[in-house]
Amino acid sequence: MANGLVCPPGKVKIEYSVADEPGLFVECRASSTAVPMWYLRLKNSSGTNVYRKLGAVRELSLAQARKLAKQTRTEHLAARSQAPKADAPKSEITLQKFMTDFYMPHALTHKRTAGKDLGMFNHRIASRFGHVAMHAISRLDVQLFHSELVQKVGVSKATADHHLKLMRRMLNLAVQWEFLEKNQLARIACFNQDTQLENYLDADSVQRLVTVCKSHPKRVIGLLLMFLLSTGARKASAMHAKWEDIDIANRVWRIPASDSKSKKVATVFLNESAIWVLNQLQVEGVKGYVFVHERTKKPYSGIEKTWYAIRKLASISEKVRVHDLRHTYASMLVTSGRSLYEVQKLLSHSDPKVTMRYAHLSPKTLHEAASAASVLVASNTTPALAP
Repeated sequence: MANGLVCPPGKVKIEYSVADEPGLFVECRASSTAVPMWYLRLKNSSGTNVYRKLGAVRELSLAQARKLAKQTRTEHLAARSQAPKADAPKSEITLQKFMTDFYMPHALTHKRTAGKDLGMFNHRIASRFGHVAMHAISRLDVQLFHSELVQKVGVSKATADHHLKLMRRMLNLAVQWEFLEKNQLARIACFNQDTQLENYLDADSVQRLVTVCKSHPKRVIGLLLMFLLSTGARKASAMHAKWEDIDIANRVWRIPASDSKSKKVATVFLNESAIWVLNQLQVEGVKGYVFVHERTKKPYSGIEKTWYAIRKLASISEKVRVHDLRHTYASMLVTSGRSLYEVQKLLSHSDPKVTMRYAHLSPKTLHEAASAASVLVASNTTPALAP
């Protein structure tokens, strides 16, 4: 081979470096047709090696190869300095940019409360952490922020927890989408203040409410409230109910995913009370929304003012919200002996833990269930087991 440079037996190729010229070397291959070639090893902008072929050894002397290597290295460095900088690593993206460009587009299609998330972020989180790169968000800083919301800003513990949960949820998604290797905010303790408000109407209150709803001048809203009480549906779902989704013959109401809190299609089984309400509204050939304003023929945007008036006429506590009609529906199911599993399905709860809040409502039913497993006493006086 040229200049005595050969590839040793047993090797496919070998490199001969020039000691005082970094990156410059000759590559020799074992192939009988290959010729030794000058190469220059360089670094690209990301720090990895790139190789430039300078020419054959038989055509370039060592001095010529040195000169060409220096020229090539200079051109390479100049090109690197003029090239646009590579995008910053994903973890360098600020929390504000992640919220705007990634979290919100995702939340708008997966969460009904996406707007609340954005408002909460812009109101308090952005000023403190919006400019910080996600990987640089300190666990300690977030813990202090969480505490200061209560101690200095004066928000409730539950509200402070919402801020912490939003930040943790954002970083969880950042890990899932490979912006971060881990969520440094995982397992920061919440205050976990119990804010669940559950008011249940007793039988007398239900009867008073129904009487007022039937005779109230705002007839459609009265029927809507009775429909909520009869189905346990959420207010928003009922206000957007359409005749095309209701099958009166089979007593089924199909709630589209767009109107369901879980973003999944939900099915409501209609009892006699619900069917009665629908029959008061249905007119042959009518299409569109079920509960519409009698004058505009459009869905109601809000019913709170009328609810307050009806609630007062029915002598019901001011603490009772429209949503508590859903709780009342659940309580009637439980106290009548229906299982929590049945309540879960009828309320379309995806997590049985949510339904468990109603477990305390029927001690009588639970006593009866426990008595069914009694084996020591068959009756009030006779032992069931032989001595």
